[in-house]
Amino acid sequence: MSRIGKKPIPLPKDIKVEVLDGEIKVSRGSDSLSQKLLPGIKVTVSETEVVIERENDNRDTLALHGLTRSLVNNMVIGLSEGFTKNLEIQGVGYRAAKNGNQLVMDLGYSHQVIFEEPEGITFELASPTRIAVKGADKQLVGEMAAKIRGSRLPDPYKGKGVRYAGEIIRLKAGKAGAK
Repeated sequence: MSRIGKKPIPLPKDIKVEVLDGEIKVSRGSDSLSQKLLPGIKVTVSETEVVIERENDNRDTLALHGLTRSLVNNMVIGLSEGFTKNLEIQGVGYRAAKNGNQLVMDLGYSHQVIFEEPEGITFELASPTRIAVKGADKQLVGEMAAKIRGSRLPDPYKGKGVRYAGEIIRLKAGKAGAK
């Protein structure tokens, strides 16, 4: 029994949901997100909520029931509120700057690391060491934040690098030295 899949998804007033040809489309104004519906899953749309149901109790269908509900719920939340991942840069001389729609970072390499804003994603800098990745698609926001973090992973000895805000890095002890 999927407890998550049974819960109806409440719809804000300005969000529209359509089901066409095995695809669910959630839109708000000119922005829209879509997701392919998996076999065995049925979507019922009313004025105030969306209900995800399964056609049978096969093992695969049971597994996809809650997943589909979560994906649709993330599309609704993404278009109504948006998603944000915050990153911090630590290290002497490490910093980020915004140049048009590019994120330009100095991370101790001989070159600058540059990321283009993909469609639907924006980079915001609160300071040269704090980056916010914002967008409506939860998966794309997380993926872009992971790519930025992967450009200079936190060092296990000094903690220098790019990390998620609030991420705790367990530092290793250095060399013990001669006795």
